[in-house]
Amino acid sequence: MSWNLNLRWFLPVFLVVVLLVGCERPGPAAGTAPAPSTLTTPFQPTVAYTNSAPGGAPAGMVWIPGGEFSMGSEDPRGSLCGGPDAMRDARPVHRVSVDGFFMDATEVTNGEYERFVKATGYVTIAEQTPRAEDFPGAPPENLVAGSTVFTPTEGPVPLDSHFRWWRYQNGANWRHPEGPESSLQGREKFPVVQIAYDDAVAYAKWAGKRLPTEAEWEFAARGGRAGELYAWGNDLKPGGKFAANIFEGEFPVKDSGEDGFVGTAPVRQFAPNPYGLFDVGGNVWEWVSDWYRPDYYQQCVLTGGVTRNPTGPVTPFDPAEPNEKKRGQRGGSFLCTDQYCTRYMVGTRGKGEVTTGSDHVGFRCVMTPEQYRGHGGR
Repeated sequence: MSWNLNLRWFLPVFLVVVLLVGCERPGPAAGTAPAPSTLTTPFQPTVAYTNSAPGGAPAGMVWIPGGEFSMGSEDPRGSLCGGPDAMRDARPVHRVSVDGFFMDATEVTNGEYERFVKATGYVTIAEQTPRAEDFPGAPPENLVAGSTVFTPTEGPVPLDSHFRWWRYQNGANWRHPEGPESSLQGREKFPVVQIAYDDAVAYAKWAGKRLPTEAEWEFAARGGRAGELYAWGNDLKPGGKFAANIFEGEFPVKDSGEDGFVGTAPVRQFAPNPYGLFDVGGNVWEWVSDWYRPDYYQQCVLTGGVTRNPTGPVTPFDPAEPNEKKRGQRGGSFLCTDQYCTRYMVGTRGKGEVTTGSDHVGFRCVMTPEQYRGHGGR
């Protein structure tokens, strides 16, 4: 599963949003990597299209040529840094093709989102006071604007409930990621967080873009390579150095910051993938446009052949919370660790309730050739 902080779980008690991203069971220490053939058997070579970009790339974006590839992930348990979760929703590995598109080279930053808000006056969901009719039974004093914030525990705890390290923080929103006492000063180049799905969609429309589909996101993140564990290859630490902002140390007690960062990192701190994309593993989760269903990949396989430009299931469904509407999230975050959640692995999936934000969820956008031409090729 993915951390899915769902506001309705906590509100009657303390209006807490739940982020379900990751594993539900404590994980063993990282084991020995299995033979490469175990990891790559379902994967066929990626065939990138040879079409060129329809003009110069818009500022801050790169051209993704599109192509046909194997989408999904093998069971990561037992692999190096595989963690405890079988991630069944990322299987079966299946063939998909996507057309070419432009994609933001980085996650949308605080500075970029601030320009959008100044131009439009947009108010994010976390800044709005929850309505009593949406949360029946919640005490009036709990109906206050805010969002969820990761809070390290004082010592080791069982990893069977994410409520142990998440809190609902009054006044937490994109301007104040950890609460009223925090600010964006010096964080202009950090990814914007505390963003619910509609908040991301609103920005994308203003910018003449849209959110990527799950297939577009994975094709781009793989960078033209097939079946590798991470967006940067099969080695978690190539050359002995971390290639992404993830959690080191004892989760959820203390992030040692061995990768250079505790919490979110500014964009562009690690090497890009072959397509020029930064932070497609770790840092913050990224919304995609698909509704979430754990059995969607199986549905794709049953149709036979190569699935072309999939946009996800028609309706959402999560057996863990069947009444909640969830969209996909990709890439993992600074909280991902082999002890609990390894969804920084490139073929794995996340999910989030659409009205929920947190301090480790953001997004990036794509622009189709049609959108590009509609904006005068700018």
